[in-house]
Amino acid sequence: MRSSTGRRPTRTALAAAVALAAALLATGCEGTPQGAAVAPEAKKPAGPVWNTRPTSMASLGDSITRGFDACSLLEDCPEVSWATGTQVDSLAARLLPSPATQSRNYARTGARMADLPGQMRSAVGQRPQLVTVLMGANDACRTDAGLMTPVAGYRADFEKSLAELRRALPRTQVYVASVPDLKRLWSEGSRSALGKQVWKLGICPSMLKDADLLDAASQERRDRVSRRVKEYNAALEDVCRRDRLCRYDGGSVHAYAFTGEHLSRWDWFHPNRKGQQELAELAYRRITAAAQPAA
Repeated sequence: MRSSTGRRPTRTALAAAVALAAALLATGCEGTPQGAAVAPEAKKPAGPVWNTRPTSMASLGDSITRGFDACSLLEDCPEVSWATGTQVDSLAARLLPSPATQSRNYARTGARMADLPGQMRSAVGQRPQLVTVLMGANDACRTDAGLMTPVAGYRADFEKSLAELRRALPRTQVYVASVPDLKRLWSEGSRSALGKQVWKLGICPSMLKDADLLDAASQERRDRVSRRVKEYNAALEDVCRRDRLCRYDGGSVHAYAFTGEHLSRWDWFHPNRKGQQELAELAYRRITAAAQPAA
């Protein structure tokens, strides 16, 4: 064999060519030598797994979680609370071996999201396996729609509360209920003459005042409050999604088609026993689902 220049290749050149060919034959299409061991991918550390049967819980929120006006006029009735009640089939009654001793209710009537960090600090001291949160109606129910809690502040206080929990209890689970549909409450309650009279005492004026008025300004006011509630729920969902042990309810509380049969006979605003029972059912389904349900 001769080269292109007509000269016979030297033994050294031939040996180099043979070595190069052998190397190419031994190389796979991805550049990995045939027969060579491929390093396995590093395994990602397993994250925390949701426990569908927690054995202790703490509930945070406002008058809804306190069972306000569910048993008697202008009084809390935590015994029928959807979360920790002992006289209804509450979430605690469904989940815990001993609901009376293994659950705590830190909700406060009138509370807004700005109060959640303080409630969370109280809950942390009990080291619960599950924390429930239902908060936001009072942020939207103000004397004037212009006084509603800004979405940024609402979100920041929720983030602060969740961060506080995580610093102390990184493996505690959180169930977050969406803010109820206040416009539906107006629609249902305004069918009752008694309800409309009670609302005149100052119950959620931003939505419920002048309940019979259907002029453009009144409709826009109600729509404004409704939009703000939806924005609150969007903030809850977004923050919760970033935490592997937080489950948002997927908007089920907000979407629930409650009627006057679910409302307190004293104020036509707060859930009665039946309404509390429905809230417990919605929470139980979400918490005991084997996997996080789709929103």
